[in-house]
Amino acid sequence: MKYVAGLLILVFLATSCSYFKHEEAGNPVARVNQTYLYKNDLQTLFAETSQMEDSAQLVNNYINRWATQQLLIDRANVNLTKKQLDEFNHLVNQYKIDLYTQAYKNNIIALELDSLISTPELLTYYEINKENFKLNDPLLKLRYIHVAANFSKVAALTEKLKRFNDEDKKALMDMNIQFKSYNLNDSTWVKRDKLMESLPILALKPEVLKKSNFVQLQDSLGVYLLQIEDFLDRNDTAPLPYVEGTIKQIIINQRKQELIKKLETDITRDAIKNKTFEIYPQQ
Repeated sequence: MKYVAGLLILVFLATSCSYFKHEEAGNPVARVNQTYLYKNDLQTLFAETSQMEDSAQLVNNYINRWATQQLLIDRANVNLTKKQLDEFNHLVNQYKIDLYTQAYKNNIIALELDSLISTPELLTYYEINKENFKLNDPLLKLRYIHVAANFSKVAALTEKLKRFNDEDKKALMDMNIQFKSYNLNDSTWVKRDKLMESLPILALKPEVLKKSNFVQLQDSLGVYLLQIEDFLDRNDTAPLPYVEGTIKQIIINQRKQELIKKLETDITRDAIKNKTFEIYPQQ
């Protein structure tokens, strides 16, 4: 496979050189058989360094690298079979076609694609395709606090974590420096496995992870207080906020495909209309 890839690169270089060949002004700086390297080919190198010594070394390295490639190309043209050369030339030409057309399509997409997705469009797609959004992993919405085993205000902490009004939120944030770890953002869905990575004690008691359940656990590392607001099990329908990013990407990709299809249809229709594309009758 590496051999074929290497040959493809050589053939690509050979065909590229012949395709873009043009009259050069001035003296060549190097030659390999009938292929010449001109000063204009080296202009981009000088922008890469301001040091004269570095420039000289850079140019020398480039010339040697160019010469090696040209020598390999010449050897390939002599030693490869006609069938191999024809196959590689076909692949190179197809690669060039794919490269150009894809670059042009990308330019059109960048200019014309509408990337704004309205809430109604998002909801409609979600409702129609709910069956495609089944959970592979259980999800939870919760808030938790992990404190040292000798923490003296566990009861007060429990009350605030359960009630969780604005005053409680502020109080908990003010004292979070005393927590070993915590999460007070209960509006975001979290994977159960991810939660268990943060709080390994839960792996020993997964049954406590239930909707609207308050949990207090303790081990040698401290006390864990958890208020579980919501729970979704494996194979439940994923909530919209959890898959919103995925849906947006799906809609964007659909728009891209529609835009490309329209581009291809329009460009072909216009070519037929302007007589720049004709299909000749077959005898």
